[in-house]
Amino acid sequence: MEFKSEKILDICVVHVYITRATLTVAVSFKDFLNVLIEEGSHKFIIDLSSCEYIDSTFLGAIVSVLKKLIAMNGDLRLVYNKDVPSLIFMLTRMDKVFKIYDDLTVAISSFEPAE
Repeated sequence: MEFKSEKILDICVVHVYITRATLTVAVSFKDFLNVLIEEGSHKFIIDLSSCEYIDSTFLGAIVSVLKKLIAMNGDLRLVYNKDVPSLIFMLTRMDKVFKIYDDLTVAISSFEPAE
C-alpha cells in the first residue's frame, strides 16, 4: 500500500510509503486525502519521510488539499526529515507555505490540543 492513514487524537496522519512521489501517484494521493476530508478529517499531517524525491505534480496535489482544508478551518503539516530540504520546496517557496517538521511527534504536538 502506497498510503496509509491513522488517527492520533483528532489528527489524521497520512504515511506515504513511496520513494518517488511523482505524477504517477499524485492523482490517487489527492483522491485518498479527499476521501479522508469527506469522512470528517480537517487536521492532517502528511509523513513524507520515506520519500527521496517529490515532483511538482505531487506537490500541487498537497497544495490543493491544503487550500481545501484552510477553507474548512483545517490545517496541514508535513513531516520531511531530510538533512537538505527538498529542492522543490525551496524553488517553489513552498517551504514558506507549509509547516514542515523533521519528526512526527513534534508535528503532532504543533497542533493545539483538541477542545
